[in-house]
Amino acid sequence: MDLSIINEINEQLKDNSTHEILSYFINEYKDKIALASSLSVEDQILTDLIVKINKDIKIFTLDTGRLFQETYDLIERTNNQYDIKIDVYFPNTSNVEKMTKEKGVNLFYESVENRKFCCNIRKIEPLKRAFKDLDVWICGLRKEQSITRKDINLIEWDSDNNLIKVNPLLNWTNDNVWSYIRNNNVPYNKLHDRNYPSIGCRPCTRAVMPSEDIRAGRWWWEKPENKECGLHVKHN
Repeated sequence: MDLSIINEINEQLKDNSTHEILSYFINEYKDKIALASSLSVEDQILTDLIVKINKDIKIFTLDTGRLFQETYDLIERTNNQYDIKIDVYFPNTSNVEKMTKEKGVNLFYESVENRKFCCNIRKIEPLKRAFKDLDVWICGLRKEQSITRKDINLIEWDSDNNLIKVNPLLNWTNDNVWSYIRNNNVPYNKLHDRNYPSIGCRPCTRAVMPSEDIRAGRWWWEKPENKECGLHVKHN
């Protein structure tokens, strides 16, 4: 991909609304675009917006095998509310079995390397399968979320997956997010009401205190600059 094209699209769409940005890519790429949803409030907003534009756009999520029950409940509530079927991708069983046999079921607490290894097997490998035949993936990343996301752009080139990556909620604030959720009756994970602002796998997620960063409960035993699973690697 010629990165000058990415820069041109960024410039072209920089002042457009989230709905306009989504409409542009959905109209341009149709069956070659998908929302990669973690069932976060951001991704639930994108689901709501995408369904209103085109219900046939692919929406998928990753089931690592270690999710909260509340997350599974949200998948069902979302499918029912929007009359859609979110595609669910699972990790390779033999790879999970080999990993846990060699390193234990809670290997991620022992080192950053182990945690990223677990993320790679449970998230990255199924994500790559989900990307098959796609040209664009839509993400719910926001600059405000964490130190690891402050430099993201609206449109990026994901060189690891050879895809255009679109971050339509780039500049939304937390207040913007929750206003949209409430005003549009968007289903969300009930754990958010129990001080879980960012929700991933159950062993790697905890509630946060009011004074803490919104992603403080993710991999809380690690330094902030390490708190990504590998799905969102910034490339210039």
